[in-house]
Amino acid sequence: MKEHVIQSIRYLLRPLVRFLLKHGVTYAEFADACKDVYVDVARQEYGIQGRPTNNSRVAMLTGLSRREVARVRDRLLEGLAEPAELQGSRISQILSGWHLDPEFAGENGQPKDLPPTGPTGSLPALLKRYAGDLPHGAIRKEMLQRGLIEELANGSTRVLKRDYVYSSLDPDIVRQMGIALHDHAATLEHNLDDNRKADARFEGIADNGAVSTKAVKAFHQLIAERGMEFLQTVDAWLSDHEVDTTPNPGRRVRLGVGVYTIHEEI
Repeated sequence: MKEHVIQSIRYLLRPLVRFLLKHGVTYAEFADACKDVYVDVARQEYGIQGRPTNNSRVAMLTGLSRREVARVRDRLLEGLAEPAELQGSRISQILSGWHLDPEFAGENGQPKDLPPTGPTGSLPALLKRYAGDLPHGAIRKEMLQRGLIEELANGSTRVLKRDYVYSSLDPDIVRQMGIALHDHAATLEHNLDDNRKADARFEGIADNGAVSTKAVKAFHQLIAERGMEFLQTVDAWLSDHEVDTTPNPGRRVRLGVGVYTIHEEI
């Protein structure tokens, strides 16, 4: 079983290493990041009664020396290796909602100019529905800087573009890659855990290795349309089940679903 795991990891790492090389990340830097995560997971998830694992047990689990574990642990405790909170950009969902949600789009299908206040049909209402718990001021500023919206003299806000296209150097798309890979891997790891206390999570793939190359363009168009339609339905459901995010909101959980395209030349 261990050999199967290692073979799967090799296959998983190919697109990741391709990405790392493209962005100048060396093996030594990648290895250091792996070491940090090995120590952090071993400390946090293999302790007793919720307490972090001691250095000796972490060394035994990870194969690192106790001295190296202590060095990494100290760096983790100082916060030097803690990643920034990974929040995928939801600007695309905001733009889609502005153009498709009847509350923010007119009967002619054109997006409305949104007033700065109001419980419904306003910019704050749009951001509350589609930006989630991301800081609304920061999202609004980001959209202004990218030329996606403009402020009108009467205080309302007008949307200028239908789609948000990432730049190849945009840090948002890099963060989103980490989120997507993490979330998919977390679901697979959960489903493969024989000792899990909860039911298996939905995870499925529809692919075919004998499709004509002439159908590629139509397939991508199908996924772009139907995939976004599905995600908008899920996003609306999640918004309907949000809890108050003010202090002491009670127990919360992050829920969602991801959709991605499979395209591999054979």
